[in-house]
Amino acid sequence: MKVHTAEVTMDHFTQISREGLEELREAFNKIDIDNSGYVSDFELQELFREANFSLPGYKVREIIETFVAGDTNKDEKISFEEFVSIYQELKSKELSETFRKSITRRDGIRSFGGMSGISSEGTQHSYSDEEKVAFVNWINKSLAKDPDCQHFLPMNPDDESLFNSARDGILLCKMINMSQPDTIDERVINTKKLTTFKMTENLVLALNSASAIGCTVVSIDAHDLMAGKPHLVLGLFWQIIKVGLFADIEISRNEGLIGLMTDGEQLDHLMSRSPEELLLRWVNHHLHNAGTETIGNFSEDIMDSRAYFHLLYQIASQEEYEMGGKIDMRGLHEPDLDQRAELMLQQAARLDGRQFVSAHDVTSGNIKLNLAFVANLYNMYPAVRAQMNGNSIDAAQIEGESREEKTFRNWINSLGVSPYVNHLYWDLCDGLVIMQLYEKVNVPVNWKKVNNPPYPVLGANMKKLENCNYAVELGRDVAHFSLVGIGGENLNEGSRMHTLALVWQLMRRYTVLVLSDLGDGEKVGDQIILNWVNTTLSQKRKDTQISSFKDKLISTSLPVIDLIDAIAPGSVKWDMVKRGEKGMLNDEDKLSNAKYAISLARKIGARVYALPDDLVEVNPKMVLTVFACLMGMKKTKPLNQK
Repeated sequence: MKVHTAEVTMDHFTQISREGLEELREAFNKIDIDNSGYVSDFELQELFREANFSLPGYKVREIIETFVAGDTNKDEKISFEEFVSIYQELKSKELSETFRKSITRRDGIRSFGGMSGISSEGTQHSYSDEEKVAFVNWINKSLAKDPDCQHFLPMNPDDESLFNSARDGILLCKMINMSQPDTIDERVINTKKLTTFKMTENLVLALNSASAIGCTVVSIDAHDLMAGKPHLVLGLFWQIIKVGLFADIEISRNEGLIGLMTDGEQLDHLMSRSPEELLLRWVNHHLHNAGTETIGNFSEDIMDSRAYFHLLYQIASQEEYEMGGKIDMRGLHEPDLDQRAELMLQQAARLDGRQFVSAHDVTSGNIKLNLAFVANLYNMYPAVRAQMNGNSIDAAQIEGESREEKTFRNWINSLGVSPYVNHLYWDLCDGLVIMQLYEKVNVPVNWKKVNNPPYPVLGANMKKLENCNYAVELGRDVAHFSLVGIGGENLNEGSRMHTLALVWQLMRRYTVLVLSDLGDGEKVGDQIILNWVNTTLSQKRKDTQISSFKDKLISTSLPVIDLIDAIAPGSVKWDMVKRGEKGMLNDEDKLSNAKYAISLARKIGARVYALPDDLVEVNPKMVLTVFACLMGMKKTKPLNQK
């Protein structure tokens, strides 16, 4: 994470830049894992650490005592606005001088700073040694046998190997495929005779592919990664790893999670929970079965290793894993917490589950790494069974998200909205994410008309409904979207059909926004894009012109591949392309071409969110976005165009 750029005014009170405010929000959201809009006072130290402003415990306690004394609500909870106020006050005092030192190392945080290349503001960037070590060990284990990674594996966790390893793009591409298989067609990755240009191609491919799986990469480019900027490399690796760790923590992937429903809870409510919340429930499910105290977070509540000992014991006791009696619980009686944590991790190693955390990471309550540790355990040993608790569950109710829904959700998250969208409908039902999307497509939002959390206990849904009504009003009257039959209540209720209709129009607007100044200001419509596709293909003597975005020829992906060759000559390896006899391809060859086409488009710089299946099945909406992104290359120039 970047350190928050700021400047001190004449009255010596620190003003936080917009970028800095966004980064503070990112730090806050990482601690606020239940998306309540608040953090507890005991989470404040971890929050400051996440914001790269580590404070000693006594100082945090002083802050909490002062805050509690002036807390009119007496709820001992801290909102984002209150956190920013505390942060500003601290930054304006003498502690800020220590914070701005050019090179420091404090509490496992390495900091390096200087002047920003794009402004006159002083900047500082930090990264966590603990995270670097955890990610290096995870990557060393996960890619140990990959033949394309042997030139930098195994990496040394005690030096800067991780940051240097990212510079050729191969490792990033491999990690993306490990988190989301088949995202990148590995035929497209440059692995031999790596020139600077070929490494840049790999990095562009990795960044566009990371965006397609929901990572936020708007502030990162290939030059940053080639330079091995630690805070950016580490941040991107964490996003990629997190996508993979959380991929299966949903009910459609494991119906056993239904067993985590509470009495009287509706399935929709459980399905709308974030992976972090489901993991917390999963741990507490096992702690309850163990007859011991449950936990409320992955920081303070796990620091004594008690919860982990019982969790490991419960996992090993499951008959399906045939590991009964493997966990030695005597370590619970060790009085030294660091030694106790080490003994616990030795037990985790018996289950091959000693990843992401050291004993110190446990006893210091590192939320990010403990979350990764637990997620990895869940993925190996879910150990839950569907217990309906008296509820009647229809199998149709637990259908997973469609490919289209996942594409939209990944697109939304790649733009850096807050909070992170885990469920496309329920996470949009208060209108706040939709407002942020409007701003991304240059539709102005009057935030004074928007109700922000925390909402009142009584009337909370009314406040959310007002937001949704305003969202529909903006779409209809300002963005001029087609919203016939769509009202705020439809969005507020999480209506699939109506929410999809609005989100699709937002995504389409975003995709063609880059083309808005083509044609002497003429609005870029479907026909203009179609005409450009056919004209470009015709000029290069390609015979794959299409009649519409529903043309069956698109199922072969040949029009896309030919178009890429037309705008970025030399980028296509024709021996990889299936042509078939008389243009007839079987399903396997069509999918092969589609995977190649999508990855190739991303490699030359097109931010494509569509999936190979969208081309094979000729999904006209997604096909349009592919061609629009390639048309955008006319303005920005592909990587290999001089």
